[in-house]
Amino acid sequence: MSKAALQVPLLRPASVVTEGGLVRGVLIATAILFLTLFLVLPLVTVFIQAFAKGWQAYFAAFAEPDAHAAIRLTLLTAAIAVPFNLVFGIMASWAIAKFEFRGKNLLVTLIDLPFSVSPVVSGLIYVLVFGSRGLFGPWLIDQDIQVIFAVPGIVLATIFVTFPFVARQLIPLMQEQGTAEEEAALTLGASGWHAFRTVTLPNIRWGLLYSVLLCNARAMGEFGAVSVVSGHIRGLTNTLPLHVEILYNEYNFVASFAVASLLAGLALVTLLVKSVLEWRYSDDIAAGARRH
Repeated sequence: MSKAALQVPLLRPASVVTEGGLVRGVLIATAILFLTLFLVLPLVTVFIQAFAKGWQAYFAAFAEPDAHAAIRLTLLTAAIAVPFNLVFGIMASWAIAKFEFRGKNLLVTLIDLPFSVSPVVSGLIYVLVFGSRGLFGPWLIDQDIQVIFAVPGIVLATIFVTFPFVARQLIPLMQEQGTAEEEAALTLGASGWHAFRTVTLPNIRWGLLYSVLLCNARAMGEFGAVSVVSGHIRGLTNTLPLHVEILYNEYNFVASFAVASLLAGLALVTLLVKSVLEWRYSDDIAAGARRH
C-alpha cells in the first residue's frame, strides 16, 4: 500500500443531527417539563392524597366490601377478556401475516376499529343491542338473561376496547419473520400445530407477552365503555375505576385516591415490565428481519 493511501484520513459518518446545542437543550427541557406537568405530578399527587391521613386510613379504603367487590370484578373481567383477545390475536395475526386471502384488508381495518371509536360510543352500542329495548333485548328478557347492567355486558365492553392490542403487536412481528422457517418445518414432516408450537411461538414470545401486558393494563383500567354498560350498582357492577369515581363524588377523597393508587401502581409495574419486554420485542423484530 502506498504512502498516499496511508495518509488518507478516515472519514467519520455525517451526523443526522444538525441543530445546535441550544436548540437540543430547549427541546429536551420542553419534553421533560411536559412529562413532569402532565405525568409525574399527577401520579405523585395520587399517592400523596392516598396517604394524606396515614396508613390506617389508606388500608381502611380496601377493607370495605364494595372495594373487595370492585377488585374481584376487575380481576374477573380481565381474566376473561385478556385470554379471549389473546386467542383471537394469535389467530388473526397468523392468518394476516402468513396467508393471502380475500377480505384481508377488511379484517385489518376491523381490528383497528376500537382505536377509532370512542369507548363511550362502544358501550352505548352494546346497550342498543343487548339492552331491554335493544335489538335482542326482548328475547334476552324472555330467556331471563341479563347482559347490560351485569357482568356479561362489562366483559363484552372490555373485550371490545382491548380487541386490537394483541393482534396489532403480533402482525408486524410475524410479517417481518416471514414464512421460511414454518415452510422448512412442514417440509421436514411437521404438522401445522407442531410447526406453530415449536417454530412460530418461540419467535413471537416476547412480542406476545408485551401485547398481553398492554391488553391487561387497558382491561383493568377501562372506564368509558364499562361506565355505560355497568349501571354503577355498588358491590355488583362497579370495577375499580368506577369505584374510584363513586368515592370521589361522595367526597371520600382519601379512599378514592387510595383505590386510585392501586391502579397507578399497576401502571408503574406495567411500565417497568413493558420496558423490559419492549427491549426483547425489538430484538425479535430485528432477528426476524435478518432471517427474512
